[in-house]
Order: sequence, then C-alpha cells, then structure tokens
Amino acid sequence: MFDQLVRRVLERTLAIQQIPAPTFEEEERAKYVLARWHEEGVEAFRDPVGNVYARIPGRGTGMPLVVSAHLDTVFGREVPLQVRREGRRWYGPGIGDNSLGVAGLFGLFWALQQRSLHLPGDLYLVANVAEEGLGNLKGMQAVVDRFGARPRAYIVLEGMALGRVYHRGLGVRRYRLRVRAPGGHAWGDYGAPSALHELVALLHGCLQWTLPVQPKTTFNVGKIHGGRGVNVIAEEAEAWVEWRSEEADTLETWCRRFEAWCEQNRRKSVEVTWEVVGERPAGALPVQHPLVQAALQSAWAQGIEAKPASGSTDANVPLSRGYPAVGVGLTYGGGAHTLREYIWTEPLAKGLAALVDLVQRVFAWERQNR
Repeated sequence: MFDQLVRRVLERTLAIQQIPAPTFEEEERAKYVLARWHEEGVEAFRDPVGNVYARIPGRGTGMPLVVSAHLDTVFGREVPLQVRREGRRWYGPGIGDNSLGVAGLFGLFWALQQRSLHLPGDLYLVANVAEEGLGNLKGMQAVVDRFGARPRAYIVLEGMALGRVYHRGLGVRRYRLRVRAPGGHAWGDYGAPSALHELVALLHGCLQWTLPVQPKTTFNVGKIHGGRGVNVIAEEAEAWVEWRSEEADTLETWCRRFEAWCEQNRRKSVEVTWEVVGERPAGALPVQHPLVQAALQSAWAQGIEAKPASGSTDANVPLSRGYPAVGVGLTYGGGAHTLREYIWTEPLAKGLAALVDLVQRVFAWERQNR
C-alpha cells in the first residue's frame, strides 16, 4: 500500500518542483496546489497573503490539528529546475526544500483515505508562503493569527529532515549593513577611506568574537558587494549578515553588541548605517512535552533514528506564542539551498508512515490530556 502512496507523492513532488516559487512569487505554485485539492473534492481556499488551506473534516467537534509545509524556495526564476535521477537519489533545486514537504500534505491525506482513518477533529493541511529568506515567516504568521490557540498542535513538514524533531525554534535577526566613504583613485587618492576596506575591517572584528556554545549562537556574512572597479577606492559597500541563537535573550545581547560595534566604526568621513531586514522569533517546547515525545515515538516505531533538534522553521511562530508545535521531516537528503540539492526516495515510506502515526498520536494525546 505504501509503495503506491510513495509513487504518488514523488509524482506530486516533481510536479510542484517544476513550478518556480521564489519567496514572494508563490502564486503559480499556490494555484496549482489549490486546484489539486479541488480535484480531490476537498474544501480548500486561500487567505489574503496567499496561503492555501485544505480542510479535512473530523467526526467530532474537538480541537483541530494544523499540518503545514512552505511553498516557497530560495531559487529565483532564472534557475533551471531540471531533475536528475541517480538510482534512489533524486537531484533538483528545491526538490526537498520544500516541494516534497508540500507533496507530503497530499500524502497524508491519501494515507488517511487508504486506511479509512477518520479523525475525531478537523485536520487543516496548509501550504504557506514566505518561509525562506526575507519572507520572515509571513505566511505562517497569518496561519497562526487565523487559528491561534485553538489547534491541539501545529506540525510543520520539511522534506529533508527525517529523524529530526524540531522542538526549539532558533531566534534569527538579519541586517543590511552599509558603509559610505569619500573613495577616489586607487593611486592618486591612496590613503583615502574605502567603503569596502572599512566594511571588511568591521566584519573582521565581529568574526573575532567568541560566541556562546550554550546556548548555541552564530554569526554569518551571507553577501557582500561594493565598489566600481579594481582601480577605484570604493565609495559604497554593503553586506547582509545574520545572527542566530537558541535563546531570545542571548540573541538580543549579541545583536546589541553588533549594533554598538557598527556605531563605534563611524567617523567623520565614514558613514555606517544598518537596518533589520529579517527577524524570526525564538521559542521552544521541552523535550518531555507530549507532542515532542509523540513525534519521537512515531519515528522510532518506524525504525527511524530520531532525536530532538533546534532549527529555524515555520514552527518558530507558534512556539514563540506558546503554542505546541514541532517540525518533522519526510526523508533524508542534502545540498539544501544549492543546485546539488537531493532527496533519497527509499526512506520516504517510513517518513510518511511516521507522519500518519504522529497525527493519530496527537489526536489521542489531546483526548487523554484535556
């Protein structure tokens, strides 16, 4: 039974993956998902920000369950989306992050149908927008704004994170850092401040800091550019940088230190400015929470080596608001956010089985703990 289900999910994954969906440009993919739900005879609709909701009615009137997967990808429309198959490893930009996750919503629905499983409450399957990059989890914020504390839990699907149970959402803050200086001719004006030199020196200073291991805290320079040519002292330069931490207070401490350091590097002829361009709230459930334990036990029951994990996913939003949420994966893979992205097809059967089991456990867990 699951062999047929896996084939259907993989076929749906490929169809989704072939539709470009950069963050803020998910319209075509969202329309495709909505149309497929209508073909299934499922009640489905979109909200004002572009999320697609499918409602699977339950037999009872209890609390609903929300299972979501993000529609968007990090790849621009110019990136070719060819898929290459090497045995049980399939390569393709965005195939695991998160085309498979969205296809997994259909896989869950099909599995419930195949098993004639009727849940005691409504199940909402949501394909949401704006998870990646500067989307700032806008889609998931709209989802949580809609449902609030009503759901018994939020489950977030990621295509390539099988075995990880994301119960801790990393706090993230992203900056656009700009430097302006007089610039000039590389020979004739040698010694004049260069915006690029100043920016590099500022970032180098940050990279010398010893960041905490517990709670884990990271700093990354993701993009840097500036200047007009090799023989020109740069007048302008900018960098996009990111801070992450497992704890909100720690993130705030290091971001304040970063901003103070930028302030210190200003002087009369050198202008340094920064703006926050992205932010993800932190939040966590204890490992002992019934939802985390249910996710772990569902994976273990399929022979999956699962463990609790920290990450930056759509689960950050409900976790930051104190609602129970976890992120789980459907298969193994690698090369996320690169042209070498791939998934393993064989473990998908176990991943789907674990997801179905988790949904059943969450409904049972809620009834036992009301």
